[in-house]
Amino acid sequence: MTTGTASRRQAKDALYDGFATIARALASGRRAEIVDVLSQGERTVEEIAREIDQSMANTSHHLRALAQAKLVSTRRTGTHIHYRLASPKVADAWAALRDLAAEQLDEIDDLATAYLGNRHELSTITRDELLARLDRDELVLIDVRPEAEYAAGHIPGAISTPPDQLDTALDELPDQGEVVAYCRGPYCAHADDAVRTLQARGRRALRLEDGLPEWDRHGGTIERAS
Repeated sequence: MTTGTASRRQAKDALYDGFATIARALASGRRAEIVDVLSQGERTVEEIAREIDQSMANTSHHLRALAQAKLVSTRRTGTHIHYRLASPKVADAWAALRDLAAEQLDEIDDLATAYLGNRHELSTITRDELLARLDRDELVLIDVRPEAEYAAGHIPGAISTPPDQLDTALDELPDQGEVVAYCRGPYCAHADDAVRTLQARGRRALRLEDGLPEWDRHGGTIERAS
């Protein structure tokens, strides 16, 4: 191999190693979960730590790895550091990685069932069906995510039903109409929990096929708190 060819090989190796930086940054289930949380809107380190059930030290370590790969950015208010995804393409990359794993790895279905339970008894509704029925004012739509995520953006008309206040919030829903629940995405358990609770109470309830990020990604209108 000539010197020029070797030099070009090294340059190509460096280029592809650079591409792999993103894969290395996401090569942790906790970091993938952080990206999933931040796809709902920016959060403080403390909030992220609570959401992923990790210590502040571990959470900060994962956030540094994501920041070094330029996948997240920050802003400071007083003593709090707020993290957000550096670009919508980060959420797109996470969704593509998640969907590829579900398509290629047989064990993902079993892992999802172990976490989410048997979803066969849960009726679902597509984004297009939801949009049409919202236009006809035929149902009660609930957003089963933490209040901070609801404030960061939600489907217009959705009622905030935080998972840590689920029983109380469901008691306060309008009595009439079919209920549709959504949360963070296709592997979020909060909407499933709401649907099962409503079904146990004799209420007709459905789960949106995926979640708020997919609604946004496919051009659905998003409403944000002022």
